[in-house]
Amino acid sequence: MARVPKAQGMLTHDQIWTALDRLAARAGSTTSALAKRAGLDPTTFNKSKRITAEGRERWPSTESVAKSLAATNTSIDTFVQLIGDAPRTVQSVPLLGFAQAGAGGHFDDGGYPAGKGWDEVGLPAVNDEHAYALEISGDAMKPAYRDGDVIVVSPGTPIRRGDRVVVKTTAGEMMVKELKRRTAKTLELASLNPAHVDRTLASGDVDWIARIVWVSQ
Repeated sequence: MARVPKAQGMLTHDQIWTALDRLAARAGSTTSALAKRAGLDPTTFNKSKRITAEGRERWPSTESVAKSLAATNTSIDTFVQLIGDAPRTVQSVPLLGFAQAGAGGHFDDGGYPAGKGWDEVGLPAVNDEHAYALEISGDAMKPAYRDGDVIVVSPGTPIRRGDRVVVKTTAGEMMVKELKRRTAKTLELASLNPAHVDRTLASGDVDWIARIVWVSQ
């Protein structure tokens, strides 16, 4: 990426990148999806590329910003507003593909993100420092969730009947369901896709359960 000269007393490296994070969130996508949508390499806006190995700030190119604005049908005036020091409504959270989430090593015993393989995405703040995002792939969860949707999961948010949840079993199975009923002995779950059967799990077979608090659609 080309380095953009910093205007004296005006723009900072963090402001520009925050604006791009906000632009992606405003479009209901990840920064990787935004880059791809703009015809760029999906890793163009990754957090890891914003600072070089030597610790030097790396700025997005004017071309990449222009293509992102065109891809989201966003005016330069709106982008300038995203640069401004408005109250932060975007929270950076770990991101992982749902299909990868079931593999071992991505969560600790409490159901919090852990290990390698996570990306990051800026999404509406959910007031949970342990929140994370999962990107849906395939059509197994239609009509609730579609391929490419991003769900934000909050392990710290209380769960009630009727909430959509992510459940991980002790056998390593990951699933997205609606909570029908929870007792000391069982967990009754309704499938989001009418073609799939509901599930009832013994409490001892549940590793952890966390509530879905937001989805980009």
